[in-house]
Amino acid sequence: MFFQTIDILGTIAFAISGVLIAMNKRMDPFGVLIIAFVTAAGGGTLRDVMIGIEPVSWMKNMTFVYVIFGSVVFAVIFRKQIGYLRKSLFLFDTIGIALYTVVGIETGLIAGLHPIICIALGTMTACFGGVLRDILCNEIPVVFRKEIYATACILGGLTYFILRRVLGDENYSFIIAGLVVIIVRLIAVKFKISLPSLYRKE
Repeated sequence: MFFQTIDILGTIAFAISGVLIAMNKRMDPFGVLIIAFVTAAGGGTLRDVMIGIEPVSWMKNMTFVYVIFGSVVFAVIFRKQIGYLRKSLFLFDTIGIALYTVVGIETGLIAGLHPIICIALGTMTACFGGVLRDILCNEIPVVFRKEIYATACILGGLTYFILRRVLGDENYSFIIAGLVVIIVRLIAVKFKISLPSLYRKE
């Protein structure tokens, strides 16, 4: 129940982020729905396919489909109020990657995977929906820019496994790991910390 709640919260956050970018691109209602759905379900779909879950989670549990539809309707109706939130797209995207990182790690643990693979799975779960969203909206995916994005997910995953050894409580470890993802991302953006570029002027 605890992790399903986190999964649903992550779905809401990513669906809203998809709605926001789709509306910024002036898409029609169908386009907004598709972008929201791809953003919210893309990472989980890749995760389930990679570890052999058939059919993928959102096909077996209609709750996620209803949540995505509900989030789209909510975001469209209250778009002006959401717009008042400073950098609201960044906010929902950051919350989404934090929640999906821990959900991906938990899924990997249930499948009996090595901790390093679990961290990779959590990172892919968190990032892939946003990658699809940005590609469909003709944007360079955030994860491929210099911004601290996937790195924050990796640090959150490492934090979880360290805390799991120290605290022994999985729920607290997951919560703190998610907070680490959010804090790292916020600090990186606030102080303009980024990974070095490989591009070199001739």
